[in-house]
Amino acid sequence: MLTELRISNYALIDDLEVNFSKGLTSVTGETGAGKSILLGGLALVLGKRADLSTLKDKNKKCYVDATFSISAYKLESFFEVLGLDYEPITIIRREIISSGKSRAFVNDTPITLDIMQQLGDRLIDVHSQHQTLSLTQSNYQLEVLDALAKNNSLLENYQNRLGAYRLHLKRHEDLKEQQNALVQEKEYNTFLLTELENAPLTDGILESLKEEIEQLSHVEEIEFNLGKSVQIIEEEQQGVQVQLNEVRNSLQKVARLSSRYEELSQRMESLVIELIDLNSELGRYTDEIEANPVRLEEIQSQYQLILDLIQKHQVQTVDELIEKRKQLSEKVIQTAQLDETLTRQKAELDKERKVLNELSDELNENRQSAIPTFVSEITKLLSLLGMPKARFQLNLIAIDTFLPHGKVNLDFTFSANEGSDFGPLAKVASGGELSRIMLSIKAILSQFKTLPTIIFDEIDTGVSGEIAHKTAEIMAQMSDYMQVITITHLPQVAAKGIHHFKVFKENKEGSTFTRLRKLSFEDRIIEIAQMLSGEVPTDSALNHAKELLN
Repeated sequence: MLTELRISNYALIDDLEVNFSKGLTSVTGETGAGKSILLGGLALVLGKRADLSTLKDKNKKCYVDATFSISAYKLESFFEVLGLDYEPITIIRREIISSGKSRAFVNDTPITLDIMQQLGDRLIDVHSQHQTLSLTQSNYQLEVLDALAKNNSLLENYQNRLGAYRLHLKRHEDLKEQQNALVQEKEYNTFLLTELENAPLTDGILESLKEEIEQLSHVEEIEFNLGKSVQIIEEEQQGVQVQLNEVRNSLQKVARLSSRYEELSQRMESLVIELIDLNSELGRYTDEIEANPVRLEEIQSQYQLILDLIQKHQVQTVDELIEKRKQLSEKVIQTAQLDETLTRQKAELDKERKVLNELSDELNENRQSAIPTFVSEITKLLSLLGMPKARFQLNLIAIDTFLPHGKVNLDFTFSANEGSDFGPLAKVASGGELSRIMLSIKAILSQFKTLPTIIFDEIDTGVSGEIAHKTAEIMAQMSDYMQVITITHLPQVAAKGIHHFKVFKENKEGSTFTRLRKLSFEDRIIEIAQMLSGEVPTDSALNHAKELLN
């Protein structure tokens, strides 16, 4: 509940500080005294737009602090989701500086206006004659019915499963789109993959093919030079091998005379052995050389194919081409695997859909059972509020779509007078009727769920006599379950308040200020008597005021 409100430098308010308590609080004051200003200041901490023109002194900042006791509202998870520190006593602060910039805080932590508004919606419900549109909306009507049906935990379970189902369904739809795209590409991808698989793609293949091409392209030149080398080595008279043998023999003769010569002889021996081995290799290579134009044409074709594939796939190396082949292979395989994945997912979705249908049916069964109670309760209350012929019809209509409240829509129709046709609230109920219906619904809801502080802003306008008494009694009954603040012009309603504040204007040093003062019992007698008879209350009005207060 709201425990304290401080407003500084807002409209006609210079500094205002007021403490609130549980139960029913009445706020009265003459028209134009500043009750709307009080609500405007409170609206700032509920996340409403700030207006620089509302600053009383443009050289000072405006701020509004609202302190709430929130332990009964079970908002721990809400704070956690928003990344805020939860405190049972929470302070919401809004500041507007002279430049027009606005700042918002929860327990001294900076927050956005969106977060402030979300939190404000859970802490205060400001209700006026102009704010009954929610009553005509199907979601709100179902929310009321769910409270009476005690569907809270069941609905939470349904909504959690619905969230998971929608994520699963989104992934399924994304996979189907991916599959459709892959199917369209499959034929082309398969062609590209076959082309790459038929190409001799191995590490170093280009260098190997190029070397073989060079060899086959210069067979005669290679054969001539290798033969010439063999001839030079093996020539009987002047061949290299003959001459080296002579050198070897000479060194062997002197090797025994000195270790230095022996080393030279060994080195010469190694040279002769290496030459013999080289000559053998030259002979073998010469024997292997063979002109092969067919093989040359084949490897030239392979070489050009790889170059063409590199250009076609816009890569630089054979390794990149091999990676491309791998990717295409995975795509082709993935197309087949997606069919299996989608089949499995569809089976899982069918299971989830079955559970959601069962939960939705259970929700609707509970709602159907609660409809007679709701109709009976609201009819009784409206009869007390001067609408004895008011009638309601509530019908649950099954649909094929999973909505946040189930697979159902609520047909909520109303007839104010006997013999009148039933119709949607938005079309057949007047503003005054909507206000009384909303008051009745809030009164019923207060017994079934923890509601935030509710502020009734002159919703009793146009009401008088016995209906005013009943309106006051309903508000008082609501205050047994929640904090109720009512801004009223009705003495009957004002008298029902456990606490009573008066809004008034004060002129000081050429300026006008809005003030708020808590009234004592004697002050309340005078205030209510003035509401009954005017500025100078009569004895009869004073006695009537005492009766109302007693």
